[in-house]
Amino acid sequence: MVEYTDVINTDVVWLPQIPAHWQLQKIGALFTERKTKISDKDYAPLSVTKKGILPQLEHAAKSIDSDNRKLVKAGDFVINSRSDRKGSCGVSKFDGSVSLINLVLTPRSGLNNDYVHYLLRNYKFSEEYYRNGRGIVADLWTTRYSEMRTILLPVPPRAEQDQIVRFLDWKVSKANTLINIKKKEIKSVESLKHSAVSDAVTHGLTADIPMKYSGVKWLGDIPAHWTTIKLRQLLSSVSEKNHPELPLLSVVREQGVIVRDVDDKEANHNYIPDDLSGYKMVKKGQFVMNKMKAWQGSYGISDYTGIVSPAYFIFDVAFDNLEYFHYAIRSKVYVNFFAQASDGIRVGQWDLQMDKMKEIPFIVPPADEQIAIVEHIKKTLPKYDEAIEKNKSRGSGT
Repeated sequence: MVEYTDVINTDVVWLPQIPAHWQLQKIGALFTERKTKISDKDYAPLSVTKKGILPQLEHAAKSIDSDNRKLVKAGDFVINSRSDRKGSCGVSKFDGSVSLINLVLTPRSGLNNDYVHYLLRNYKFSEEYYRNGRGIVADLWTTRYSEMRTILLPVPPRAEQDQIVRFLDWKVSKANTLINIKKKEIKSVESLKHSAVSDAVTHGLTADIPMKYSGVKWLGDIPAHWTTIKLRQLLSSVSEKNHPELPLLSVVREQGVIVRDVDDKEANHNYIPDDLSGYKMVKKGQFVMNKMKAWQGSYGISDYTGIVSPAYFIFDVAFDNLEYFHYAIRSKVYVNFFAQASDGIRVGQWDLQMDKMKEIPFIVPPADEQIAIVEHIKKTLPKYDEAIEKNKSRGSGT
């Protein structure tokens, strides 16, 4: 793209200058608001995300009022009116339906829809859009169409819109290629990281030692002097409630049990009730599992005392070296076991069956080897994490 030399100053806060031959026009003159109410039984539900407008995933939380939604036609621009969903917008490629919290705008003729998509997903426009909103809570307010329609937009000639779109498509494609390369590199390092842990907890740290069949076909051999024990002999289910004063915890695949940041609007996709008395208490040193996501590895020994969703499993663990238990049980070896012990029609909603889980064998090295394996893992994992972070940093240009 050639840099513009003939520019004019404007009185628009988010757009102080534009090329002299461009126009400034109000959103109300460029779009019409679509208000048609429909049911998601007639028009498939769409999700308004920071990645644009996408078909709603089957396991996503459904609208309470599925018969009271807004119609979206391919080519419409949709934006979430709430400030806590800042940046969730885009031009839809699909016919469908969205919740009433979203604004649906149909571009008038003369606009390139892809130009509209790039323009209105711009960070500066997003800030301007929510700046025009209103609400009682400082960090949560809504922008109505009556407030949005007066925002001024830059409008190049149509031929120039097309040229801008071609240029941005090329730049985005180039960036996506680099991102995909980085993702593959990071995935490769993560695979090596997981393999290092799995190998340590199934084969030990000493080469050329006598081995024996583990009793599990796909697991293979383990050191001959190691033993196995069923999880039912180690885990005792507990369920203590009525502690709403304790911090809220989450169980995630990447880290295990963490303190939940209740102020993080991006991370808190799951509903948090006002009354937490029904949530289960977790004590430091207990084993916690998200039973719907155990097949992904969402479980671990807790370093915190707090509360979790009543749908989670909580266990006391009759094992001396909890640190070893944590590393071993979170290795990909056991993730495979838990996947086999989970049932369900939809992959995203596999439910861990307690009776099947308790029959899973746990491999037990001697106590001194457990300590050595933990120390080995602690020394090894940071090297992989450092390599992953370097890849991420190079990818972001920092």
